[in-house]
Amino acid sequence: MLFGIGKDRPVIAIGLMSGTSLDGIDAAVVRITGSGLQSRVELLHFYSRPYPEQLRERLKELCTTGQSNVALVCGMNAYLAERFAEAALEAAREAGIGMDSVDFISSHGQTVWHIPEADSADPYLTRSTLQLGDLSVLAKRTGVLVVGDFRPADMAVGGQGAPLAPYGDLILFHHPDKGRLLQNIGGIGNCTALAPGAGPHDVFAFDTGPGNMVIDQVVYQLSEGRESYDDGGKWAAQGQPDEQLVAEMMAHPYFGMAPPKSTGREVFGKAYAAEFIARAKSLGLADADIVATATAFTARTIAAGYREFVFPRFRIDEVIVSGGGARNRTLLAGLAALLPDQRVMTSREFDVDDDAKEAVIFALLGHDFLCGVPNNLPAATGASRPTVMGKLALP
Repeated sequence: MLFGIGKDRPVIAIGLMSGTSLDGIDAAVVRITGSGLQSRVELLHFYSRPYPEQLRERLKELCTTGQSNVALVCGMNAYLAERFAEAALEAAREAGIGMDSVDFISSHGQTVWHIPEADSADPYLTRSTLQLGDLSVLAKRTGVLVVGDFRPADMAVGGQGAPLAPYGDLILFHHPDKGRLLQNIGGIGNCTALAPGAGPHDVFAFDTGPGNMVIDQVVYQLSEGRESYDDGGKWAAQGQPDEQLVAEMMAHPYFGMAPPKSTGREVFGKAYAAEFIARAKSLGLADADIVATATAFTARTIAAGYREFVFPRFRIDEVIVSGGGARNRTLLAGLAALLPDQRVMTSREFDVDDDAKEAVIFALLGHDFLCGVPNNLPAATGASRPTVMGKLALP
């Protein structure tokens, strides 16, 4: 227990999440009771602050080999912390809660690079991960304890540092009789398989591949910057996916890798999307067909991952989708068509806000750090043992 924050009293926390979609900052104001897998959480308020286009494009530069530079990484680390602080302060204000009532803030940070496996050709490119948004700046600007930088601790004990959401998925969605697959569709898609009555050693999770990442970049480029995402999947619905191109994309080696595995913008980012668009145009596809193909590709990666790695091991009754992809009706319809034996739902149907779920989970991760409770799931990340993830910054 640190600073009077422990297992025996409810606490108020703000969870901050900024994902691989690079679309903005999510802030969840929550009340947490208990700790570990016995935690109970109540969402008091959810606030989302979109990134302006210029910031989003600068972040894409950071995640693109040949465009990133060390000065921009350094400056963005502090700049994003200021934006995270503003989001936390505004979320508390909208919730009607003074910052003196907030026990702590827990921030995921903004991932700009992730190396889950060491580069055998370069000894300096060891297993590592980088999330920006300096914790000290965030703590000083808000006057509140800040927990963050979770992933390196898991990597230090042999894990991939991802996915981390399964810990919260287990707390929020375990069921004694139903097998459930929790699918988050942010920039990257990740799934958590929970067998009926699953415990922490039974959880199976991995990144399925690109979620909204390729779709968003395709929409941005084809619209010449006028749109940053396919609202409701309307553009994709106007086209037809090219099955030949989807099959070509599914040949990427990532999809054949066995879990534990994780990926990010360094693999499926701006350069990957540009290559996809070039290939689609060489096949004579119209813009709507290109968006439809990117959308079908995401659905196919998810379903293929289930068939290859999940269904042979677990009985799954329900697929529960969260994240920005939960609002893409074309994507969800495509996924449902590929999974006729499972019911595809959204987390909102379980009174868990689709957009807020990951920010809520990072509040839970921060709370267990402060309680000294191991908050990784080795079954999901490949770590050699449970460990307490996180670092602390004082106000």
